[in-house]
Amino acid sequence: MAEYDMLTEPGARGALLRREGLYHSHMIEWRRARDPGALNALAARTTGPKPAKTGAEKGNERLAAKLARAEAELAKTRKALQIMGKAHELLARDSTLLLLSPRFLHVCFAKF
Repeated sequence: MAEYDMLTEPGARGALLRREGLYHSHMIEWRRARDPGALNALAARTTGPKPAKTGAEKGNERLAAKLARAEAELAKTRKALQIMGKAHELLARDSTLLLLSPRFLHVCFAKF
């Protein structure tokens, strides 16, 4: 690719492509891949096992997981309390209405 880009003489690039058995479309595709850095993904990387975690890192992960579980449990508890509060409010309101209704009063005091 670098050699192709350095050629400036008329017909030199075509000669290079013929010599290497390539097409101009190959150069276009490789340039598109190279420009945004797609070829950097093919660079050499370190291989092998990951380094072992220290005790502090393991402890941090354990505590982070415990915190996440506690926060999820707290969210569930808050939601349940919210529902219970609404249910209590609804029952208190309905029972007050029920106690003051003429039909209920009639049934309760009919024996007297």
